[in-house]
Amino acid sequence: MKTHAQAVVIGGGVVGCSILYHLAKAGWTDVVLLERDELTSGSTWHAAANIHGLHDSTNISRLQHYTMNLYKELEEETGQSCGVFQPGSLYLAQTQDREHQLRLQEAKARRYGMNFHEVSRDEAERLHPLVDYDGIRCIMFEPDGGNVDPSGVTNAYALGARQRGAEIIRFCPVMGTDPQPDGTWIVRTEKGDIRTPWVVNAAGLWAREVAAMAGVDLPLIPTEHQYFVTETIADIAALDRRLPSVADRDGEYYLRQEGQGLLVGAYEKDMRFWAEDGTPQGFGHELFADDLDRIEPNMMRAIDRVPAVGMAGIKRVINGPMIWSPDASALFGPVPELTGYFCCCGIIPGFSQNGGLGRLAAEWMVEGEPSLDLFGWDLARYGHWAGKDFTKARVEDQYANRFKIHFPGEERAAGRPVRQRPVYAMQTGLGAKFGLNYGWEHPAFFDKSVEDSAGYARQPWWDAVGREALMLRENVGVIDISNFAKYRVTGPGAEDWLNALFANKMPRLVGRSCLTPLIGKRGGVAGDFTVTKLAEDTFWILGGGAAERYHLRFFNQNPLPDGTHFESLTEATCGFNVAGPNARKLLARLTNADLSNDAFPFFRSASISAAGVDCVAIRVSFTGDLGWELHCAEADQITLYTALLDAAADLGAGPVGSRALMSLRLEKGYGSWGRDYSPEYWPQESGLGGLIKGDKEFLNRDSWLNIANRAPRETMHLLSIEATTADASGAEPVFLPDGTAIGQVSSGGYGYSVGQSLALAYLKAGSVKAGDAVHVAILGQPHNARVLPEPPFDPSGHRLRDI
Repeated sequence: MKTHAQAVVIGGGVVGCSILYHLAKAGWTDVVLLERDELTSGSTWHAAANIHGLHDSTNISRLQHYTMNLYKELEEETGQSCGVFQPGSLYLAQTQDREHQLRLQEAKARRYGMNFHEVSRDEAERLHPLVDYDGIRCIMFEPDGGNVDPSGVTNAYALGARQRGAEIIRFCPVMGTDPQPDGTWIVRTEKGDIRTPWVVNAAGLWAREVAAMAGVDLPLIPTEHQYFVTETIADIAALDRRLPSVADRDGEYYLRQEGQGLLVGAYEKDMRFWAEDGTPQGFGHELFADDLDRIEPNMMRAIDRVPAVGMAGIKRVINGPMIWSPDASALFGPVPELTGYFCCCGIIPGFSQNGGLGRLAAEWMVEGEPSLDLFGWDLARYGHWAGKDFTKARVEDQYANRFKIHFPGEERAAGRPVRQRPVYAMQTGLGAKFGLNYGWEHPAFFDKSVEDSAGYARQPWWDAVGREALMLRENVGVIDISNFAKYRVTGPGAEDWLNALFANKMPRLVGRSCLTPLIGKRGGVAGDFTVTKLAEDTFWILGGGAAERYHLRFFNQNPLPDGTHFESLTEATCGFNVAGPNARKLLARLTNADLSNDAFPFFRSASISAAGVDCVAIRVSFTGDLGWELHCAEADQITLYTALLDAAADLGAGPVGSRALMSLRLEKGYGSWGRDYSPEYWPQESGLGGLIKGDKEFLNRDSWLNIANRAPRETMHLLSIEATTADASGAEPVFLPDGTAIGQVSSGGYGYSVGQSLALAYLKAGSVKAGDAVHVAILGQPHNARVLPEPPFDPSGHRLRDI
């Protein structure tokens, strides 16, 4: 056995073998996979192995299409059959919302050249004559959908990896993963030790146990999952072709042909957890006892839709384990607190995603960053707050509602609250409805008479959010911004360290602030921050709260100079933004500080006392209006919030939630990281190129120089859309009037103070100019829109800087 390797992959399921294959394909041929038992042990061997391409996330759709197209290439390369059946998949919509979802996915497919289109009932009956299509509103067909052989795919990856020089060692459980002072790891086994710069945890059902060896706690928990296969059905046996699979997600089951019968699987409400405290080491190819009574409601819906299911006997039942994350998406990427420890765990539709995940994992390790932005799957989206109780509650909700539509901006209640600020009870009393932001409960809007809800169309809370937005624009509002990530850097090397990290030059004078991008390994925008100089050796940094653990990877790449300290203050501090034309009037009631334009101009800061609370005050506002951010100790939050709301009430104003804030920033054309700014987009495409100072060294400067003089591929534009019942939210394709696809929306919503439905969108460079007409596929249907020459609210910045 080797004693050294470029990477050691732990886990011989389909995902681990895919990662090994892609590492070898990328040129890392000195790689090893360790499997505790046989390949496919755990969840891989008993998977239904369905494959499909479309997903609500555009990048996941791209990842899944790569996987689907890879199987036949893999067969040709290795000579190993993957057991690929691609008779197609029929997607059925029983509800209006499901129809909206499918039509939006069809529009995305047209944009990316994917094969997914609507078919008539007559055509659907020809494709699958056993289905009763009564009550179906819309039918889509994916010709490439189908299923594969789990063992065949896994062994094809294994063979392809071996052919490129990789080594696979079976029956070799890992006993330990020990970090070394030089940043490498020693992976310990009974057959010997291997030193490596990269440990890859693809251990599936044992991912928690493997992670614990490195001191990592992964939010994962297994469940039971059942499907059954019927006896031979005469109508199927008489066919000379294979039937397409059926995705009837409103019926909460999945169905496809297996042999000359049908395979039916379900995610039942009466679900069962398994191995909550740890997966047994001796488990391998075992199954659980059948328990079909639990899935009877799902079975009955399948029988109603495909009566042949109810007339056939059951040939066999598979009841095996699957391991889930709190949102049913992969835990993917390097662990930010460690060097060279990569995870790819918690994958549910593994045979739709393994190829794409393997490719992107190899890109991340070999090239330093994946080519697609997968922040929504990055394990850094969870922190220490995602404990066992939260994970269990969320997994139960995800499993029982596996096929429920995930609407834009949806907030599910399971497992909450987890993290609350001192003003949480106070905000609840004010009628706040909360969103979840990196574990924090954060006010989305305030209205005692309206419950939160989610859908593609405008919701009952739409007017409540509008009232808040208009109140701030016309008067003043108080916005809780405690969910922002907050950091402090102190010491003699603070300024140099920040200059070596961020692309803009740090402020030289005390009381000055700057906006700055963080540049990724491919030259894209890995983050955007506000940096304020509080004292000669003290800087205050604000960034996206949901990305705090993600950005830790970048911070850790820059060693701190001697005597310089970096600390996160996100938990210890809170903040409020007071914004609107009467912001100065409100704050003047609480502080003796001079807030005039001359004394406190835009983008300046000062330490002030407000209502007797010590605050860092920064004159800036994401609303694009006159405003100040006030940051205080968490212990003072209630005092400050009470005083701010009392002063606001005297002016006829009050609190404002995050949904109104998102509307207000769109009116100003402000982008938001994680929505509009991304590592996939270059600064010159996102409008941030002017903030980069190429005459100094900064993290990934060479990557930026490599793309700095290239013409933009796409550029970000603000669109005004003719929409009356629904607004763009993100990922809606954009077309020219002749049907040519030119881009997609990055974020959208309604601008209440300007009376327009708005969207930020990345469009093919040179394809449009200001005033041009385009079509935006809201609800999958073309909506007329035009490219705005400037933001509809205060394009000159007068309200922000001069009043």
